[in-house]
Order: sequence, then structure tokens, then C-alpha cells
Amino acid sequence: MLRFALRRATVTLATLLVVSLLAFLIPYLSGGDPARAVLRSRVSDNALDPAAVEALKADLGLDRPLLAQYVSWLGRVLGGDFGLSFTSRAPVAELLGDALGVSVTLAVIALSTAVLIAVPLGTLAATRHGGRLDHGITLLTQGFVAIPEYWLAPVLVLVFSRYLGWLPSAGWETPASLVLPALTLTLRPLAYVLRITRAAMIDVLAAPYITAARGRGLGPGATLLRHGLRNGLLPVLTLSSVWFAGLLGGSVVIEVLFNIPGMGQLVYKGVVNQDIPVIQGGLLCVVALAIAVSTMADLVGELINPTARVRHDAH
Repeated sequence: MLRFALRRATVTLATLLVVSLLAFLIPYLSGGDPARAVLRSRVSDNALDPAAVEALKADLGLDRPLLAQYVSWLGRVLGGDFGLSFTSRAPVAELLGDALGVSVTLAVIALSTAVLIAVPLGTLAATRHGGRLDHGITLLTQGFVAIPEYWLAPVLVLVFSRYLGWLPSAGWETPASLVLPALTLTLRPLAYVLRITRAAMIDVLAAPYITAARGRGLGPGATLLRHGLRNGLLPVLTLSSVWFAGLLGGSVVIEVLFNIPGMGQLVYKGVVNQDIPVIQGGLLCVVALAIAVSTMADLVGELINPTARVRHDAH
């Protein structure tokens, strides 16, 4: 277990280092000049004075070697200083903190709803493997996978906001504002989690230790709860961590459609406005949180699965 944790920590740090380097290089990889981008955000005149550009480069340290600039920038980032937004002139760290709280809330609600519905249905389908109920649930999940969020969101707004008037169509002011965007983001992970739960539980229910448990007189329900779910839910844990990262960084369309002030909308506006500090900070925050959640999920999986722990320690 210790070896596995150290190995994951090493991989995590290396990944974050690579992502930080890519984030730092964004203004250079885009073919632009960081000094000109900063200066252009401060003045309305597109014809920039070359002397002013050179003076700003010296003031910001952009005339130093690229490696020195990266080390200095990384030091500031590790201290929580992501710079100032080009458009709002507000500290990027404050913008990220507000937006991240919104996106995490939305992702947690959507994913929790998906898991709470998918795990019981997937388990039920596995216990009725090959039957009508199993086929019906499988068909339903295939339909959920085929529905794109950018199509589902306007339909839900038309039905529940425009015609029925039950829920607000946009915003983030009241708990009711969470319902439509969370529902939109729930269906796809619900389908995938249900399918992986069904497949995992089918394998678990066919395992020899399940047969042995039933041979000792345990009923089907007790066998499933005591011996089946522990191993059957490991793939669900891994998949959920992946989906959490996807919801956190991939809900741009939903946040824009529902006017939600989350990370997706913040980074989207940063791209539109060429706000480099916001783009850099958003990329780092989303990737860092996604890696942290994935690592925690793997560690929890190691703790609850002794077989996997022995396998990793042997390596």
C-alpha cells in the first residue's frame, strides 16, 4: 500500500508539473506576445508603442530566459498568486475560488444523483440478467447515452420553464436553479455508471465466493450486501472519479446555456477575451482537482480491496 501511494504521488507531481509548464506556455504557444497582450488589455489603441512594450517586458521580467520566467511564475502560483485578470483587473485567485465552488457543487449534485440511481438499478439488472427487466434497463441507458447535453438543456428549459413554469430557466440564485442544469448533466454519467455496475455485479455474482456464501445458508440479499457490493462497486468508484473530472472541466456548454458562474463559463470568457491569467489558472485548478480526486479514488479502492493491495505491493 505504501509503495502504491508513493508511486501515485510521484506520478501526480510529475503530471502537475507538466500541466503547469503547458499552462505557462499558453501565450507563447498561441503565437502571441504576453507583453503585447497585457498592454492591449490596458489600452484601447491597437497600435501599441514599441517602447511601451519593451518597458513592460522589462517590468514583468519577460525579457529574461524562458526557464527563469517559468520558475518565477510557478513560485507565484504555488503561493496562490495567479495574477490579475486582463479584463476585470480582479485577482484571478478570487475569480477561481468563486467559480470553482459553483462548478464543484454542480458536479457533486449531478454525479451523486447519477450514482444513487444507477447503482441500485444496475444491481437489479444484474440479478435479473437476461430477463425483461434487464433488457428494459439496458435499453433505457442506451437512450441516455445518445442524448447530447446541448440538445437536452433547451428541451428541459422549454418544458419546465417556458410551458410549465415550475423552474427558473437560468441563473444560480436559488436551489431551484440547480435542478435543470444538474438534471442535464446527470443522465449521461447515470447511463455509464449503471452499465458498469451491471457488468461488475454480473461478474461478482458468478464468483466462487458468492456460491460458497450461499452454500453456507446466506440468503441472496445478505450475500449481495456482505460479499458482492464491496468488489462490485470498485469499478463504480473509479468511473465516478473520472466522471467528476469530466463534469468539472467539461460543463462549459451547460454553464453558458444556464448562465451559471462556474469554471466552465469563466474559462470560456477567458478564451473569448484572450484573458491569459484566467485561462492558465482555470486549466491548473481543473486538472489539479481532477488528479486529486482520481488519486483519492484509487487509494480508497486499494484500502477496500485487499487483493488489489497485495498485487500492487508485489510489484
